[in-house]
Amino acid sequence: MEYRFLGRSGFKVPALGFGTGTFGGKGPLFSAWGSTDVAEAKRLVDICLDAGANLFDSADVYSDGASEEILGAALKGRRERAILSTKLTLRSGDGPNDVGASRHHLIAGVDRALKRLGTDWIDLLQLHHFDAMTPVDEVMSTLDDLVRAGKLRYLGVSNYAGWQIAKSQAAAERYGSARFVANQSYYSLIGRDYEWDLMPASQDQGLGAIVWSPLGWGRLTGKIRRGQPLPAGSRLHDTAGFAPPVDEERLYRVVDALESVAAETGKSVPQVAINWLLQRPTVSSVLIGARNEAQLIDNLGAVGWNLTPVQVAALDAASAVVPPYPHYPYWNGMFTERNPPLVAAPPIPTESKA
Repeated sequence: MEYRFLGRSGFKVPALGFGTGTFGGKGPLFSAWGSTDVAEAKRLVDICLDAGANLFDSADVYSDGASEEILGAALKGRRERAILSTKLTLRSGDGPNDVGASRHHLIAGVDRALKRLGTDWIDLLQLHHFDAMTPVDEVMSTLDDLVRAGKLRYLGVSNYAGWQIAKSQAAAERYGSARFVANQSYYSLIGRDYEWDLMPASQDQGLGAIVWSPLGWGRLTGKIRRGQPLPAGSRLHDTAGFAPPVDEERLYRVVDALESVAAETGKSVPQVAINWLLQRPTVSSVLIGARNEAQLIDNLGAVGWNLTPVQVAALDAASAVVPPYPHYPYWNGMFTERNPPLVAAPPIPTESKA
């Protein structure tokens, strides 16, 4: 397993981590999209640890906390071998303070997560969303207190906008507080919005990306193909309404390119899609998820090799979209030698003449 620095920190994480959203099965659909129990979780954790994929990510809202409990039980007796990552700030109860990033909710939420995970510390805590109602000074000072208390070691965000990251980092710098070093974001070949704002912000502010849903909410598993109906049993039947939208023709264009590269490399479609992400700027780790051992083992095969520049270019072209203003990078004279873009612009997609 390859290990990479987590943003602008001295902490290394595996190129592949494991997302435990499928652990549990309690609560509404969005928070419970699997039913992995403790026995199954132990086996999946075994496979990950053996492969060096020792970053395990959860959240307080996954299965109403059951995901954290099952993860803690699966790691019992071997906590030191794992990197534990979890998230909070989304609503976790009915009370008026059971949501957000207030000092009250952060301290109480971290204590509850520690208990569920069965540990004394959390390696990486990420705020699940930006809380516009709580001053960033309060948020960052509270997180710094939790780091100094030894309950947290590193800090990150999820689902933040670039300006929200910059504002938070500025508050931390102003008071000498612990800064964010991770940005857990949705990023895939059919979801490249991350590149327009968040990637340059992460480069500038020293955050490493921890990618969630690298297979585009199950659209890039190799089971969805042009001209074929959605397979029976696909979770997209239930979750399509939650998934970021994607143009159908663009999806099939990407799937066609993935299948072509998979045939060239002898790798599976998911392995190719994940490997492409691992070659993108700012990416520290990609979270893979699995309901069974076969899926997990296949996803772990995305490391130990690299796509060729030609193959990367083919996938880039198939998945490219024109960024919206002001990220549109094709203005004449917009970028000069003295003012280069932080991230290389994707090619403008062209209409097929076939």
